[in-house]
Amino acid sequence: MDALFSALLLLFHVMSGTGTPATAGTETTAAHQLLASILTAPAAKLQPGAFGSSETPGEHLPAVTDPPTGNAGNTGSAFVKHDPQPGAPASKGIYVTAYSAGGARMDSLLKLLDDTPLNSMVIDLKDDNGYITFPTSNPDLLKYGKPQKFIRDMPALMEKLKKHNVYPIGRIVVFKDTVLAKKHPELSFRRKDGSVWANAKGDSFVNAYRKEVWDYNVAAAKEAAKLGFKEIQFDYVRFPEGFENKADSLVFDKTQASRVDTIAAFVKYAKAQLEPLGVRVSVDIFGYAASVPAAEGIGQDFVKISKYVDVIAPMIYPSHYGPGWFGVKDPDTNPYATIKGAMKDTLKKLNPIGSYKPVIRPWIQDFTASWLGKGHYIPYGKPQIEAQIKALHEAGVDEYLLWNANNRYTADANY
Repeated sequence: MDALFSALLLLFHVMSGTGTPATAGTETTAAHQLLASILTAPAAKLQPGAFGSSETPGEHLPAVTDPPTGNAGNTGSAFVKHDPQPGAPASKGIYVTAYSAGGARMDSLLKLLDDTPLNSMVIDLKDDNGYITFPTSNPDLLKYGKPQKFIRDMPALMEKLKKHNVYPIGRIVVFKDTVLAKKHPELSFRRKDGSVWANAKGDSFVNAYRKEVWDYNVAAAKEAAKLGFKEIQFDYVRFPEGFENKADSLVFDKTQASRVDTIAAFVKYAKAQLEPLGVRVSVDIFGYAASVPAAEGIGQDFVKISKYVDVIAPMIYPSHYGPGWFGVKDPDTNPYATIKGAMKDTLKKLNPIGSYKPVIRPWIQDFTASWLGKGHYIPYGKPQIEAQIKALHEAGVDEYLLWNANNRYTADANY
């Protein structure tokens, strides 16, 4: 198998993260399973331009004016980057589902933060299905969304977070949105017979070319800011996995913009809308994105997205990487070397953008990837968590987020 084909196969499956509120999020669990069964070769060395696009700049959605690279500063750029919270604490946090945030488990999670240096929570506000996870009367959210009462009393939750000195981050899943796709098929990708397209897991995406979709997600973010969240973390900021192979068979509105420019333009737009409210904008992105050229099919470019956010959150779970990555036979069994390699590639991508470089706050692994099979994984606990954190610290990265889909975290690790 030649290098380019290997890389294309790798990217196709890496970008296949799906899930349910109980088992997934930040594009993780299903991607792990796919990677375990399919990625059996070392990482390919790709050539620049391997994923080049022939599409031209957009006409209707806000255009992307790319900031300059290097250390020349902001002079003359159409985009000036400001951190709305320059005094924000270095965030060491955990992922919290809406079920946990609104249920009995929240007390034990708060105790974990009380008893350790962990200080932040990433809480689902618009989840992987597209549900708004709390009651709201906001007409902009009711028009397109479907509120649930997973978190019944949001003001009480915010007061509790404040009491425990927790830095609150609101997670909003953007373009993976089955609820909106079913409610407004015209905003989604449709088959020729008019039915809404869904992936193998039954999840539908909405059309990133539609400004209504942009404004709906920004409205959800603005609502979160009013509630007191200090940062908005956007997830699934991309087109569906393998989109380049199915686009011609689907019906949807589009501009002349490339998918990469469309996704970058959304991030830029969201940042401009939210910065006046004093909230940071962060984006989750696959850790692989730092190690390969831009994924034109799904519209993600690590550098372009990073230039328009305050925080970039690459998902660098060791279980995400196939055999041979970073010179490690089975990356999940060597978390230190895997994280070290991932951060080397991340810094190589982001250091050249100078003042546009965001805060780097990776997602790291606090779960056991037993689906990788005997000999390809190890149980994760205190030593593995600390090995990942050590590799981050040696790379000069002091912020991180812990992922566990069931919100069961290692309490005795040295955070």
